[in-house]
Amino acid sequence: MSVKTKSYRRSRIKLRIRKTIQGTAAKPRLAVFRSNKQIYAQLIDDVSNTTLAAASSAVDKAAQGIPKIEQAKLVGKAIAENAKKAGITNAVFDRSGYLYHGRVKNLAEAAREGGLKI
Repeated sequence: MSVKTKSYRRSRIKLRIRKTIQGTAAKPRLAVFRSNKQIYAQLIDDVSNTTLAAASSAVDKAAQGIPKIEQAKLVGKAIAENAKKAGITNAVFDRSGYLYHGRVKNLAEAAREGGLKI
């Protein structure tokens, strides 16, 4: 019996999620990537393969040196603000195989508080 690693499991879940959701220009996909130190969010139009807005804790100077949960909240607010600038109000949430818990959940909730409908 082969051993299934954590990354293999996440990639299978990610493929299963991506089969069902697709972002358009009117309702882009809010994709989240979580590394050990940073968190990234993008609004993606899958029809034209373009990124409409992005935010990350790596670029935001206010997110440096604070707990990762707080970083996720700042990135959620930043992606909602960038979405407003781009004229986007609705999005489809793509958790990319991560559990809807912790940093991913805080990012989504902060984006909702910022005015983005997920």
